[in-house]
Amino acid sequence: MSPSAVTPPVPAFPFPLPDLRAALLAWFDRTGRSLPWRAGTEGARDPYRVWVAEILLQQTQVARGQIYYDRFLTAFPTVQALAAAPQDAVLKAWEGCGYYARARNLHRAAQRVAQEGFPRSYDGWLALPGVGPYTAAAVSSLALNEARAVNDGNVRRVLARLHAEAHPTPAWVQARADALLDPARPGAWNEAVMDLGATVCTPAAPRCEVCPLRPWCSAFASGTPAAYPAPKVRAAVQDVSVVAVLIGTPQQAVLERRSGALLGGLMGLPTEPLAAGENPQAALERLCARLPAHPGAFLGTLTHVMTHRRVTLHLHAAQADLPRRVVAEEALSRLDQKALLLAAQPALL
Repeated sequence: MSPSAVTPPVPAFPFPLPDLRAALLAWFDRTGRSLPWRAGTEGARDPYRVWVAEILLQQTQVARGQIYYDRFLTAFPTVQALAAAPQDAVLKAWEGCGYYARARNLHRAAQRVAQEGFPRSYDGWLALPGVGPYTAAAVSSLALNEARAVNDGNVRRVLARLHAEAHPTPAWVQARADALLDPARPGAWNEAVMDLGATVCTPAAPRCEVCPLRPWCSAFASGTPAAYPAPKVRAAVQDVSVVAVLIGTPQQAVLERRSGALLGGLMGLPTEPLAAGENPQAALERLCARLPAHPGAFLGTLTHVMTHRRVTLHLHAAQADLPRRVVAEEALSRLDQKALLLAAQPALL
């Protein structure tokens, strides 16, 4: 559900909104995290830096994300630099962040922005590739001071506890976020709620004793604040098995370009999936026939969890007269990096 205007679409709150807003914003003004993408005047920040941070942090914790953010901004300090870069360079700079479709969409959107200029509204941001309601609300509020409420995991948890709601739906959260939003300082308000969820109203051990919303928090009043919201039912992890071959060395090897939404655009070792119940040897022979290559020594097996998949990779050496690439110059997934590290262990070669 897209964030709506600030008009409250829910019944009146059982607490005074001015007091609650003042308490949270005063807390944020005292204790808000100093983050590089927050530099600049409130409501008039660099939209490029805010945008890159919001895309990058969607699946990455802030402490780790700052390292990736600095690396990416060093490589592409402006939207024009990002737009002009080849996709391989963008993926290399994004290496380790995962969810590489975000990097591909960011690159596509930067090319449009370089031609047309930055969007001047929530709707304009929402029209860019890879920008959903959360990112559009975040950038338009932080960089343009537009009254748009964000809805992420931290916001969900804070509002669920404030109302003692065990099973908050996305629509429920968005409606209350819209109604709570301070129209005078929408960007600061969004950051305040997210900071509160990240540093005080944490999942397992909320620090209620220092929470500025404690006087109005129904979950705190219940005596069991950590019980809200109830744990989500996680999707089952799918087990996937593949065979991969190393032709060359861990430093210079035959690599192929990945396809698909998850790893599309990255380079990686040649691989072949196993059918259900299939012996790895059969997949290895099929892979070597495709390349073509001659199978060699078995190098080891590793397991890697990505999104909702648990990948078991059986690694073999192989020989072939095929061009090698310098591995350090290519953007690789964590799975391929682990396979190359496995191959580099002397005891396994």
